[in-house]
Amino acid sequence: MKYTITGDNLQFVNVQLDEGEKFQSAAGAMKYMSGNMTMEAKMKGGFLNGLKRSLMGESLFLLEYNSHGGSGVVGFGGGVPGKILDLDLSKGSWLVQKTGYLCSEETVDLDMAFQKKLGNILFGGEGLIIQKLSGTGIAFISACGDFNVVDLKPGEVYKVSSSNAVAWQDTVKYDISSAGNFKTALFGGEGLFVTTLTGPGKIVIQSMSLGELAGALIPYLPVNNQ
Repeated sequence: MKYTITGDNLQFVNVQLDEGEKFQSAAGAMKYMSGNMTMEAKMKGGFLNGLKRSLMGESLFLLEYNSHGGSGVVGFGGGVPGKILDLDLSKGSWLVQKTGYLCSEETVDLDMAFQKKLGNILFGGEGLIIQKLSGTGIAFISACGDFNVVDLKPGEVYKVSSSNAVAWQDTVKYDISSAGNFKTALFGGEGLFVTTLTGPGKIVIQSMSLGELAGALIPYLPVNNQ
């Protein structure tokens, strides 16, 4: 498999497959493919794994792609203005915000993970369920806004505004902490809590969440006064 990520803030991942190579994606991620590519919906891992994917906001089915009669090309894009990032899972598993998975080599396993603490569920911004990507090969994730990838040293801590943590390696400890004193929490615009990510491991932070984008557009939406 060969690939390129093109574009600025409305990106494509362009994947070239040789005959016999397989690739998979979330439903609706495919934007184009060459004429010798075939696409088939498959419930990878059976009904139970399909049900898990539906709980993560994905489809019961993954789409599988194959090239016939030589190499072929298939392109994927995210559902909102934002970035696409490649993750090498041979270097370890990743935890990803709900619906962050875009596509991957077939050797990548997509599963759901649960927040480990009640505080994370109530105030962490992503709810009970997050995605876990494991196995081997390359996976691609997408999310709104621009990305900042930070490689945390052991014990190094980043505090991230709620919902802006896109992904982190499973070596990173994930928790919540107070945003500050009462005045800061009330007038700081960040709410009562922020996400704390403690190294070692890489983290991915987005400049704008989907909720923030939707909120920014509300004043410009047409209003029906009837």
